[in-house]
Amino acid sequence: MLSKDEKTNIITEYHTHDTDTGSPEVQIALLTTRINQLTEHLNTHKHDQTSRQGLLRMVGQRRRQLAYLARTNPTSYKAILQRLGLRK
Repeated sequence: MLSKDEKTNIITEYHTHDTDTGSPEVQIALLTTRINQLTEHLNTHKHDQTSRQGLLRMVGQRRRQLAYLARTNPTSYKAILQRLGLRK
């Protein structure tokens, strides 16, 4: 889980305007952080199937958000991929 401070830092780093908390860029950044944390957890707890299912659900949600962003704003899509280092 993300602490409130971590979540606030991510939101302020990726927001598009001052009151932005739900834009695709912010959502993708939050999901990426949670996915990375859960991946580390699953490296040590290999039999935690419930967390694995949650991880797959988050990866699917992030993929849908990325597809939406690519469709609606390709320049922002490329920028977020570069900033998060998602695709090579």
